[in-house]
Amino acid sequence: MLTTAEILKKVRYLEIKSRKLTSNLFTGEYHSAFKGKGMSFKEVREYAAGDDIRFIDWNVSARFGHPYSKLFEEERELTVMLMIDISASSLFGTVHARKKDIITELAAVLAFSAINNNDKVGVIFYSEDVELSIPPKKGRQHALYIVRELLTLQPGKKGTGLNNALRRFNNATRQKSIAFVLSDFIDAGYEDGLRVAGSRHDVTGIKIYDKMDMSLPSTGLLQVKDLETGKLKWVDSSNKKTQQQYQDEFFRVTAYSKNVFSKAGCDLLHVRTDEDYVKVLQRFFLSRNR
Repeated sequence: MLTTAEILKKVRYLEIKSRKLTSNLFTGEYHSAFKGKGMSFKEVREYAAGDDIRFIDWNVSARFGHPYSKLFEEERELTVMLMIDISASSLFGTVHARKKDIITELAAVLAFSAINNNDKVGVIFYSEDVELSIPPKKGRQHALYIVRELLTLQPGKKGTGLNNALRRFNNATRQKSIAFVLSDFIDAGYEDGLRVAGSRHDVTGIKIYDKMDMSLPSTGLLQVKDLETGKLKWVDSSNKKTQQQYQDEFFRVTAYSKNVFSKAGCDLLHVRTDEDYVKVLQRFFLSRNR
């Protein structure tokens, strides 16, 4: 467990790092990557050739004796929701950082990107069940509260149940939102929840994985433990068939999540624990602007 001083130090570090990234790298990309809730009335001006006649303000036009048009602007304020997997498998990591550490940094960057853009941000932390739900709000203090929970929240259960998080999100969020799901997606059975969320909201998944999730090192006989079920098993990591089966299972789970997101009309990004997640986010934001 982290001490209070260590928690405060990490919160400050994540705030500084996130603010630097959002100020220098993401301000324009984030702002234009997502559309607002709709159009709001701005003002009226004299009708000009090419104006849409549907937006003529007939009352004002009658008062002044010549046509006036209504002008609208996009409502920029967004609601950003983060669904964050805090199941036991997120504690795994062999190079640079654990999956949980990358998820924490990504969530902090996304939260401060929203706050810097004067948007609301909320979080649903989940394992097998929803562990904590933080309603969307604005402001630096709210973002710091989210970061503290990212660092300190201990799940009551070890498994993964994304569908439960999606159900909570779908029931609680009526207004169109921008949603990010941060997980290793070692899960199944979330097709219906994602399909409903994707039809109402702009949903992006970010799959965080470790290179040893994908390939088993050849180091002989190993005792391995499933972090979510607690089961122990001996495996011969040097056995070619075992290595192939291990890799096949990773690609099966990856293909499943990719297919589910695609069918729901949602994006799915991939971030390895030893890769630069900043570049992945930048490419994604820029691709949304094309």
